[in-house]
Amino acid sequence: MAVVVWRRCFPWVRLCRRALLGSIRHYRAALCTELKQPLAIEEVAPRPVRPHEVRVDVHFCGVNFADILVCRGQYQEKQHLPFTPGMEFSGTVLETGTEVSTVKKGDRVIGVNKFNCMAEEQIVDQKALWQIPERVSFREAAALPVSYGTAIMALEHRACTRPGETVLVTAAAGATGLAVTDVATKVLQARVIAAAGSDEKCELAVRRGAQASVNYSRGSLKEAVRGLAGSGGVNVVVDTVGGDIFLEALHSLAWEGRIVVVGFAGGTIASVPANLLLLKNISAMGLYYGQYKNQNFPVFSKSMSSALQYCQQGRIQPYIGAVFKLEEVNDAFLHVTQRRSMGKVLISLK
Repeated sequence: MAVVVWRRCFPWVRLCRRALLGSIRHYRAALCTELKQPLAIEEVAPRPVRPHEVRVDVHFCGVNFADILVCRGQYQEKQHLPFTPGMEFSGTVLETGTEVSTVKKGDRVIGVNKFNCMAEEQIVDQKALWQIPERVSFREAAALPVSYGTAIMALEHRACTRPGETVLVTAAAGATGLAVTDVATKVLQARVIAAAGSDEKCELAVRRGAQASVNYSRGSLKEAVRGLAGSGGVNVVVDTVGGDIFLEALHSLAWEGRIVVVGFAGGTIASVPANLLLLKNISAMGLYYGQYKNQNFPVFSKSMSSALQYCQQGRIQPYIGAVFKLEEVNDAFLHVTQRRSMGKVLISLK
């Protein structure tokens, strides 16, 4: 039923072109003009850059579940209509404001914004840009900000994961799940148990570095993890699913284990049994990654710089599952909501 509803809400993209006015060079952007309706591709007039801002020619934009939620009106932060979804991008600097000192025209950059990124051009504050190292492609770079920023923040900053510990990752074949596996195994030298909803997704997670996997569509996640990790349990859980999967993962934690709540892709928010936290000295913590940009920018910026550094060094390698053109943005959303996506889904603007 959910698929039928989504097809009704997001059919083939409606292309809307506004006539070019005079000599102003317009650019294309995906616009949400009405909630739960198809995105439109429209020609948008550029605005001047302010002194501290940078105009970027966008090459790739990441697709995140938050983009879909905000277009449904179900995200925790509401946007005023019309708006452009998209939280991350890679591209080339076109123009800089008079007070910009961090980048210059022609620089390759990644950037983050509070949506508005699914467009051929993007204007952002210079603080929201990081230069792409020479060995990292535009395509790889676009997969880093949200997924790998979240993974690094969850594992390093929140859970303080140590070498040799065991990490349980739910939705392990998704962009964030694979990023967590990549960082945990290749950077932090931890052991990963990947949990996903199909054999195909479990196999991908193992190919990408997980030492073991659990298909939680076949039975109890808790029992399966106990068979793999022993009665002691796992040290860290990074959960993006919520609901019953969260509760089973919570019960899989060892003494002084840590569980990081990243999202609720399953649609259900579970209640935490406080007695379990007490009995096992467990720490349950949340990670709203985007809020660090406003609340603790140095930590946010460090996660971005670390992701770029790890990628430059070859210690991590983003997995790109699918790439769609801008005019196929509704197909990209459908690809994600039907749970067909594995790894990062990108929009190509070139």
